[in-house]
Parts: sequence; C-alpha cells; structure tokens
Amino acid sequence: MTATATPARRLLRNPAGAFGLALTVLLVGAGLLAPLAAPHDPAAVGFDRLYAPPSWASPLGTDELGRDQLSRILYGLRASVLIGVAAVLMAAAVAVPLGLAAGYYRRVVDPVVSRLNDAVMAFPFLVLAVGLAAILGPSPVNAAVAIGVSQVPNILRVMRGEALRLSGEQFVDAAVAGGAGDAAVLFRHILPNAANALLVQVTVGIPAAIIAEAMLSFLGLGVQPPTPSLGVMLSSAQSTFAQAPWLAVFPGVALVLLTLGFNLLGDGLRDALDPKGAQR
Repeated sequence: MTATATPARRLLRNPAGAFGLALTVLLVGAGLLAPLAAPHDPAAVGFDRLYAPPSWASPLGTDELGRDQLSRILYGLRASVLIGVAAVLMAAAVAVPLGLAAGYYRRVVDPVVSRLNDAVMAFPFLVLAVGLAAILGPSPVNAAVAIGVSQVPNILRVMRGEALRLSGEQFVDAAVAGGAGDAAVLFRHILPNAANALLVQVTVGIPAAIIAEAMLSFLGLGVQPPTPSLGVMLSSAQSTFAQAPWLAVFPGVALVLLTLGFNLLGDGLRDALDPKGAQR
C-alpha cells in the first residue's frame, strides 16, 4: 500500500470495505427508490393470493393479506434507512457541540458534560430507546428522536476525545497565538481535523439505529401498520412462521444485510482514514 493512495482507493482496495460499500449502496438505493423499484403497491390487498409462496408474480411471496412481500421489504428498507440516518444526524447535532466544548473547556464544561454523559451511558442503548419511545408515544418521528437521544453518548464520547487530543496540538496553539477566538479554534481547526473519527462513528452508529428502529416497530413503538417496516413485518410473521416462513425469513435477511453493509463500510472507512494504515 503506497502512502500516496487516497482514502477512497484504500477503501476500495479493502475487500470487506468494498463489499460493505457495494452492499450499502445497493440496499439503500433500493429502499430510497422503492416507489420506482417496487413491482406492486405495498398496500394492495389480494384475497385470492393469501400466503402465496415465492413465485414469478411475487418473487418473495405474499403475506396474510395477499400483499407483495418484495414491495413491502423495499419500502421497509426505506423506512429503516430514513429513520436510522435521521436519528444519528440528530444525535450528532447535539453531541458534536457538547463534545467540542467538553474537550476544549476542560475545567468548566467537561466535568458537567462528562458526568451527565456517564449517567446516560449507564442505561443500555436499546433499553433507553425503548423507554423513551414508550414515553413519547408510537410514531416514526418519536422513534427517531428516542433512538437519536440514545445515540448521543457514543458520539459525544468520540467527539470529546478528539477535542482533548487536538486541543494540545501545535496548530491549535499557533491559531490561539495568532489571535483566533474560541469559536474559530473549535470550528475551523479542531472540528475539521476530527471529521474522520466522527464520520466513522456515524457510519457505525447507523446500523445500531436501524436495528433499534426495527425493534421499536416490532414492539409497536415505531412505524405503525399498515405502513411497511421490517420490524412490523417481523412482528406480523411470528404467529405464522410454520405456515409461511418466508414472511419472517426475507425481512430478517434484508435487515441483516443492511446492517452488515453499514458495519463493513464503517470498518473499511476506519482503516482507510487511519493515517498509520495509509503507510502500509
């Protein structure tokens, strides 16, 4: 590996990272283009084809109302991606400023922010998401907010660590000596240099948010029927698994592949953006 290779080239030369990128692009693209890619209306009921097994007409079969599974999975991927990405972006919008402030103002802000972050991290991620969703009420927006709040501690911890590390670098001392104010130091010098670590954390956080969305929808706290969602589909399929196993298998496989793609992509980005890895 040459030192002149760009991060994009290093990512594409990493088999796992390249596979994760391809899988993510394929599934995210299929979900976002669901209105064009779906062969049928996901809400169209067909009482003449209840529990139809996979066939040419319905490659992934139909459900208890005769609705096409492939179309519903595509729309379910769309819901999972939109809610998962929205949740992580909301978490980053809160965690990045707090992490920057905590890492830079070590004596005043850091003790307060760190103790509050530790208190939130005492609750397991999924338990906190379920509790917040139950308090807020079942809806896609509330699910995204609950997942986003639950994601804040991890992103804040990464941002704080980067701010602590970078605030001691010579280029920050030079900026301060040159008369740069705190806002300029934080957002012009520290934040851009922490972007790589932040990007990796966001990419890794998206699959966790997607799984959380599926779990909340499974429990009836996220997307509500009849709107397609992978979690809703898995919930509906549990009582008919023996009769129509494809109702659980195909949404489950879609969820696994989607999260696998993001996880492999996150690992690939971490290696590609690692300055030490660039020398190998």
